[in-house]
Order: sequence, then structure tokens, then C-alpha cells
Amino acid sequence: MESRLKNCWEFMKCGREQRGRRADKLGICPAASDESFDGINSGSFGGRFCWAVAGTFCNGERQGTFAEKRDSCMTCEFFKLVSQQEGESDKHTKFLRYITKNVETPILEKMTYKHIKAGTRFITQGAIEDFAYIIQSGTCLVIVERDGELHPVNHYGEGDMVGGLGILTGEPRLAHVEAETDMMVWELKKEYFHDISEKDPDLLSFFTELVADRLDSRRPIAYRTVGKHAAIDIIGRGAFSIVYRGEHMDLKMPVAIKMMRHDLAMDPDFLEGFRNEAKTIAMLDHENIIKIYDIEERYKTIFIVMEYVNGETLKDLIQRLKRIPSGLAAHYLVQICSGLSFAHQTGIIHRDINPGNIMLRNDDRVKILDFGLACPIGTEDMGFFGTAFYMAPEQIEIDTMDQRTDIYSLGITAYEMVTGSHPYPEKDVQIVMDKHLTQDIPDPADTVPSLPKELRNFILKACQRDPGKRYQNVNQAMLELLPLADDTRYTQEKHSVDSQRMLNIFLNYQKEHQLALTRLMEDFTSKAKKLGVHLKVVDLRNL
Repeated sequence: MESRLKNCWEFMKCGREQRGRRADKLGICPAASDESFDGINSGSFGGRFCWAVAGTFCNGERQGTFAEKRDSCMTCEFFKLVSQQEGESDKHTKFLRYITKNVETPILEKMTYKHIKAGTRFITQGAIEDFAYIIQSGTCLVIVERDGELHPVNHYGEGDMVGGLGILTGEPRLAHVEAETDMMVWELKKEYFHDISEKDPDLLSFFTELVADRLDSRRPIAYRTVGKHAAIDIIGRGAFSIVYRGEHMDLKMPVAIKMMRHDLAMDPDFLEGFRNEAKTIAMLDHENIIKIYDIEERYKTIFIVMEYVNGETLKDLIQRLKRIPSGLAAHYLVQICSGLSFAHQTGIIHRDINPGNIMLRNDDRVKILDFGLACPIGTEDMGFFGTAFYMAPEQIEIDTMDQRTDIYSLGITAYEMVTGSHPYPEKDVQIVMDKHLTQDIPDPADTVPSLPKELRNFILKACQRDPGKRYQNVNQAMLELLPLADDTRYTQEKHSVDSQRMLNIFLNYQKEHQLALTRLMEDFTSKAKKLGVHLKVVDLRNL
């Protein structure tokens, strides 16, 4: 396979891409401009899906709809190349890759091998069916029928599962599926899938990726809805969930949508506990807690629709600054304590306080994330949830947890804020948990001699292994921190943090290099963000 996947205009050298050499004379090809196809087969616009785009101009002829040009496109060398490359890819949605790698999975024994002729519609929009197909060879086109017109929206090839969400949810098919070429497929019935998934929980991880792919931004809105909201793009992945930037479809209000992974959401014990606490969690209305707008159950998982925050996580800030000045750290910690105090008074503990779950708005307002894994105060044996590097001893031992469990995790978080490192920096999770159980944390003043005594005292007391020796509630902890969080100290340190260096870069380039430069800038932006660099690109062509 080539190291970089080509779009059709690069392969055919037609010159009809945006700013292409023949674009002014012949016009821009729809395959190079229609954003609704962007990302399909890893292409730009419809550049790797051109055979399904109406009105293209290829080999000196203007082409009609996808149905009208099907025969000629199926013999095109570019179509064959894309089909081969996509078949060889190792995407998370390649179900055939999954079952061949997991030799102990008996799923093939339960499936029927079938041949589907080119041009056959083998899935019908609106139908409720109890089977899915795994493609052994060949390709197919996904087509949405709307107002009597057909709109191609996706493309599947070797290794892909087609109709998998239907057997997972029992919902009507959202689109037709037609064979582009002759296909050999495995047919999997719903009854066998459920039997196998109970015996092979790893199969649920595959379906999390299948749902994530369905909610991808290149899909039609109908595919991406969660209640009254539409997913736009993925902004985070974690051990328990995938988070999307989304939008309320009527109000156009930005939201964040958290999708729980299927191995968690389909656990009966977790699901029952979550449902019991969902209303309480949704009622946590406090300025330092992310507001929950809605909770939806779809695709056999849970979606939490919540307030969208512009800013960065505390984890990102620590990585960027290495150490957070004490006054600024106290300013953030007091807000975290305020939010936790409200939740604790409601009867809810968080269980997973860590820098990744603390969001910092651009105006420095703190927002606590992930109360979706919370549980009632005094809970025992809720399972092993949380982040091991920040867990209290009683949480590691799956013992009774209360507000002091959150205080311990906050103390570890504060240690990392002011020192820039974890008190137990070992990478082995088991060693870290053993140290939480058997060792006191190091004195943070050994690393930061200038650390104010109030902040030092807070960290050491919050991180006592015996809950009885910790602060008994977060209000006590907040009183320790308030003197450090006065406006003068905070303002001075915030100004120091904000006074970071800026570098201007000006790029002069030719029109024909636009696409290559765009990809270069995307790669540069990705690497810059990992360094904590904030990048802003301004187009100066009109100046």
C-alpha cells in the first residue's frame, strides 16, 4: 500500500480539484468540493468516493448519477485501488479482522456464507431485520432515500460489518445497502450474536467502535442524532467513554456528548446503579460542576449530554507549565472543593477526581467532569472504577467510600499540580496501588521548598491513608486553602502564566501546493498541541 492515500484528482491528474490547473476552465469537480462526503474512505471531500458522486467529469465525459455511471466506475483502476487499500486497512470497524485474530471466538461456526450479485439491494431502508453481514470480498454502497431521491452516504468493503447496529438495537434500517460488485459475505443472525457476546465480552469493544463510526461527522445528520442533539466530532477517548462535540439541532447550542463504552453500559450491575443515580447526577446544578442536560439510552449504551466548555483540562495545564504557582493552584483547588461540597451535600461522591477530570474554562472557572461514574456516599463494592494513580486506599480495597475518598484523590491531584509529578511515579499500576496502601506520600516541600505551609498542610492531611486522619469534609479543606487564593496573589501569578512567548510564522506558497500545505499544517498542529503550544492560523490572502 502507498504511504499516503491519494484522492481521485491526484490519481487521475484531471486538474479539476480546488485551485487545480483546469478548475477555472472546466469547473471544480463535485468530488473535490462536496463536504458531505469528506472523510469517507479516508479521502478529502468525495476524493475516495468519486464513483458515488453525481456530475463528475472523467475521461473526457460528464457523468450522471451513481446509478448511471456504476458499470464504468466499477472497472476504473482508481476504484479498484481504493477497494484494495480499504480492504487492507486495519480500522477498528473491520469485524473480519477481529474474528480472525480471536481464534477462540466460535462466531464463524454460527454464520452462513453467501454470494450477493452486483447491483443487488440486500438491505432495505426502514426494514427491521435480525441479521448482519460481514464482507469477505467485494464492496457495497450505503444509500439514504429521502423525498424520493437516493443519496449515497457511505462505502463498505472487505472486512467490514454491514447492518451490525440493527442486530444490536433492533431499530429500523436507516439506509439501503446495494452491492457495487459481486460480494461474498458471512450472514450473522441476531440470536447468535447475543449468545456469543455474552461469552466473549471483548466483542462489545468492537461495537463501541462501530457506534463511534456511525456518529462520525461525515455521516448524515440522521445517523448522528442522540435525542435532540447531533454528534459533530470526537474530542476525547478514555477507558470508560468516548466524548463528542455536539449541537442541539433546534437551538444550535454547543454541547458535549459522552458515550459510555459497551462493556460498561451493558454490565447489568453498573446499568442498574447508574439508572438509580442518573436523576440525582442530572440535578447537580453548581457553577463548578459540568451541567448535565440529558441522559439517553441508544445503541445499547448510555449517552450523557452535557455543557460544552471552551478551555483545557488541568492535566493539559500541568503538562504545559510543569508546575502550577501556589496561588493559582489554590484558586483552582478552592473551586474544586466548592463543587465537591455541593455534590457531597446531595449525597454523591465522585470516585475519580484527577487532573483529567478537571476542566479550566478560558475565564479560569473550574468545571468538574465525569460525575457519570459517581456513586452514593457510603457505597461498598461498586466495582473497581477510578484512576489508579489517584485512588484512596479504601477505594483500592473496594471498601466503604465517602467524601473523604474524594478528598484523598484531590490531595494527590494537588501534589501533582505544585510539584509537576505524581507522588508515586512508577509506571506499574500494581506497584502504585501497593504504595497507596502502605506508604505515606513524600513531603511536597522536599521538591518545592518555597511551597506555602497552608498548601503543604492541605496536601499532607488530605493524603492520609487513614480516612479518620484526613479532613472530614471538603469545607474544612477549603478553609485551609482560602488564604492562598486571595485575588492579589492569584492575579499576579495568572499574569505570569499568561505572559508566554509568541512566534509568528508567515508562509508564501503557490495555489497548486494548497492541498499539500494543508496536510502539512494539520500534522504540525497535532504535534504542536502535544507540546502545549496554542496555534492560530490566519489567512492573509485578502490583505
